[in-house]
Amino acid sequence: MKVSHSLRGRLLWFLLAAISIATLAQATIAYRTSLSDADEIFDYHMQQMALSLRSGAPLSSMEARESAEAAAENNDLMVQVWTPDGVQVFRTFSRARLPQRAVLGFSNVKANGTTYRIFSVQTHNQTVQVAQDMAVRRKIAGNLALRTVGPIAVMMPILMLVVWLVVSGSLAPVARVRKQVAARQADDLSPVSEAELPDEVLPLVQELNLLFGRVKTAFDAQQHFVADAAHELRTPLAALKLQAQSIERAESPEARSVAVGRLTAGIERATRLVEQLLVLARQEASAASGAKVENIALADLARRTLGDLAGSAQMKGIDLGLERADDVSIQGQPDALAILMRNLVDNAIKYTPAEGKVDVEVRAGDNGATLIVEDSGPGIPADERERVFDRFYRIAGSEAGGSGIGMAIVKAIADRHGARLVLDQSEKLGGLRVRVEFPHLRP
Repeated sequence: MKVSHSLRGRLLWFLLAAISIATLAQATIAYRTSLSDADEIFDYHMQQMALSLRSGAPLSSMEARESAEAAAENNDLMVQVWTPDGVQVFRTFSRARLPQRAVLGFSNVKANGTTYRIFSVQTHNQTVQVAQDMAVRRKIAGNLALRTVGPIAVMMPILMLVVWLVVSGSLAPVARVRKQVAARQADDLSPVSEAELPDEVLPLVQELNLLFGRVKTAFDAQQHFVADAAHELRTPLAALKLQAQSIERAESPEARSVAVGRLTAGIERATRLVEQLLVLARQEASAASGAKVENIALADLARRTLGDLAGSAQMKGIDLGLERADDVSIQGQPDALAILMRNLVDNAIKYTPAEGKVDVEVRAGDNGATLIVEDSGPGIPADERERVFDRFYRIAGSEAGGSGIGMAIVKAIADRHGARLVLDQSEKLGGLRVRVEFPHLRP
């Protein structure tokens, strides 16, 4: 038989089945106990009657006969007496005919389609046999068991009803939570009510509410990101449209060449913005899904990053170098840390004037590893150093063009790796000094 997967159904099924089985077992035990007690009592009565009829003289007097018949009638007993030569001298009135043989002591004899319990005793002048139909004992035992189990049988439906009400009432809050979740809209991420929930279900609902909270935070962040991205893309796309119109209106090759150059630069800026947006989206998705963590040598990562950006630095005549490269490894996500380091070095090159200098250091410390990127550019005012981590924020009056989300990506990656990100002024080069302190702990 297939058991329901419903918690309420399973509880009711097992509890009601347990009550029914317990009642049946109680009835069986009561019947067997009553039958055993009846056997002991009636065996004792049969033995005492046989012994009381045993005497030195044959059972012939009227008084003795009446006494034996009265005792037999009161207990549904049959008495037979034989002389030593096998002549029956006494038998109580009964339609039952027992075998004309006697086994001394107790014995069970089948006769007349039933079983008799017989006790026989012998003296020198007569044999006394007392018998009783076993059906009488079973009937008496059944009556005694019924009296014992009767109150339980009467209370069983009431007990079942109480169990039904208690189980249904206890699981009512669970059904309420199910209805709340089923009735929700797809964008409704408010917490589910935890009132009156059982202790076994409450942790599940609490974790569900925490999940709703995390999903709501991610959903809100995604909405803000989409809104900001749409706003930021609107401006460069509008500029590209104007530059394309300028090419159409150009009256000379020189003017057309200038317009084409501006259009190309605008396309490059839009492409860079889209690339940064895609990187930010991938990092947020990676943070949500949990990318693989590996051992990463920071010095090797720094060398690869400087090699990739050496061409950009050379075009501006910037002295780009790795001043210090300690052999230290951290636990992290390779792709994410490569993006972090590339954004920091790329920003330093972008905001450093021509013929400037950008230095990168990887230091090993007692508490972890530190990545330092400093440049000879204008730096960032102290009151704006925290704001540059906001998406699409750009410092007013900055000559270098940018999307305003490079440092936001750096901040997100650093937070995911448990790193501390500090911006201050470079004492050596005079520009911005970015310090990323990685702990030994896993992100």
